[in-house]
Amino acid sequence: MGKWEKLITQILSGLSDANIPFSDLCQLLRRLGFEERIRGSHHIFRKSGVEEKINLQQDGQYAKPYQVRQVRKVIVKYRLGGDPDE
Repeated sequence: MGKWEKLITQILSGLSDANIPFSDLCQLLRRLGFEERIRGSHHIFRKSGVEEKINLQQDGQYAKPYQVRQVRKVIVKYRLGGDPDE
């Protein structure tokens, strides 16, 4: 199991929302096909076919737990948890 599969598994498990590195979460979203726009401290991710916008802000070196939950909901709703290289 590679790094990205482990990260998706960790996000989907919901057991460590406060321990997801911000940079890894941003990179995962980019690998899943999201486009990133940065305005100040806000990293906004959009993807064609996905209704929701994902707005992330760094909390130290980690993503904020409620934002990890938002990413989890989008991954589950749109079934994006497959191979992020696709």
